[in-house]
Amino acid sequence: MKITSVESYWTQTPFDMGGKPMVMAGLNWGSMNTVWLRIRTDAGIDGWGEAFGHGSSAAVMAVLETQLAPAVLGQDARDIAGLRHRLGNAFHLYGQNGPHLFALSALDIALWDIAGKHANLPLWRLLGGSPVETLTCYASLLRYGEAAAVNAACERAAARGYRDVKLHEISTSEISAARDALGDNARLMVDVNCPWTVWQALEMARELEELDLTWLEEPVWPPGDHDGLARVRAEGGLPIAAGENAAGLHDFRAAFEAGAQDIAQPSVTKIGGPSAMLEVATLAKAFAVRLVPHNAYFGAGYLASLHVNAAVSPEAPFERLFVDLEASPYHELVEARGGKVVVPSGPGLGRDPDMEVLRRYLVREPTVLAS
Repeated sequence: MKITSVESYWTQTPFDMGGKPMVMAGLNWGSMNTVWLRIRTDAGIDGWGEAFGHGSSAAVMAVLETQLAPAVLGQDARDIAGLRHRLGNAFHLYGQNGPHLFALSALDIALWDIAGKHANLPLWRLLGGSPVETLTCYASLLRYGEAAAVNAACERAAARGYRDVKLHEISTSEISAARDALGDNARLMVDVNCPWTVWQALEMARELEELDLTWLEEPVWPPGDHDGLARVRAEGGLPIAAGENAAGLHDFRAAFEAGAQDIAQPSVTKIGGPSAMLEVATLAKAFAVRLVPHNAYFGAGYLASLHVNAAVSPEAPFERLFVDLEASPYHELVEARGGKVVVPSGPGLGRDPDMEVLRRYLVREPTVLAS
């Protein structure tokens, strides 16, 4: 089954978060930037993937267009493991994280989509999962930076049926406002995106201890300081989650060996696709670390994350960004109702994107490389 063409798309979809968008990681979160990859084969089966985009979309598109596409054209789409090994080796000179790994993640997702369609099985079945119709999800709020806005957003999330809420706030006042809005029985998580030294993280963890957080996510800069994070875990009094920014399987092993994580959070669009997620899941099980995948996107990676969650960690809550997209190429599949999301049952990822909707939000014309 030869790869006959490679297509890359960049879309930008407006959304409503119920407040003023904050600037995070150099990106004004007023719209969702998504990088799509489409692999066509001579068997007439297409596969869709997604690379982590957001503020890195332009860089990832450059990798897809100039390096990944020429490398995979004419290759056997069934050789998921072989392509992963050869391209990983070829691209290692450019670093073990960032746009090249994001691009390889998109390829891996697309190849698994093809494999599922060829076998006429949903991806969760190929990954060894049992039937799961829905997953409980948590509302992952973007950063508001104001206590009143956080309070209002938490109230909206609760009204929509969410039982669990995650914040991206970095100040005690905003986090306290969320606890006040949700009450004592709701689960509350906080992702602070690596802002603090070990000493600052310890101080903040002690301040937040009385708020009964389910976990504190990535409190230490840099994310590779596993020993520092392990100290925060040991002395801060809060469960620690991390892994969205891990540079592959061996980075997770180093974190687990250091005792840095209670919860591991690999991202299917950043770590290397479903193939890498399976490896991390096995490793986490060996170290008795809970696996709760990271999901902050709405393209093919969203569907892939649903399948991975259902297959390897069905009891873990699924992360769903608490925003209302203007439209989605997957329509109702990206919606959460009553605090639950539907796991697709169709072959591969379960659905191809609606091209009319996808094209409506293109940043520029797609790049197509064909044999």
